[in-house]
Amino acid sequence: MLRTTPFLLFDGNCAEAMTFYHGCLGGELTLTKLGDTPMKAQFPPEKHDRMINAHLTSGAVDISATDWMASPALDPKQGNTYAIFVTGETYDELKVVFDKLAEGASEDWFQELHDMPFGIYGQFFDRYGVQWIFRGANKE
Repeated sequence: MLRTTPFLLFDGNCAEAMTFYHGCLGGELTLTKLGDTPMKAQFPPEKHDRMINAHLTSGAVDISATDWMASPALDPKQGNTYAIFVTGETYDELKVVFDKLAEGASEDWFQELHDMPFGIYGQFFDRYGVQWIFRGANKE
């Protein structure tokens, strides 16, 4: 079953912001540093203390976030620091929606659905400038 969640991108203060939201909203907060994952080898050491994933769940409130990992080619600025996060159970379930939403998408920063250490991942800015990020279980 597909779900959407607000996805926030921070520039080095993700843990601080999500801890603040946790204090305000309660619930359960999970913080994962880049340096604690196998993906750390793909990034310079100065990014290892950044959050690769933060997730807050409190009742019906569900927020996911990360610290900015992109190259300076795409600097964080108002408008590209949020996204709609779509999660699904299977690659096939995600692929149908991904392909429909990707019609007319910008080719800049487009990442087709692909395997990552944490599951299937893909992202793009749609024809209206809205950023979509997809995640699911690895292909089997």
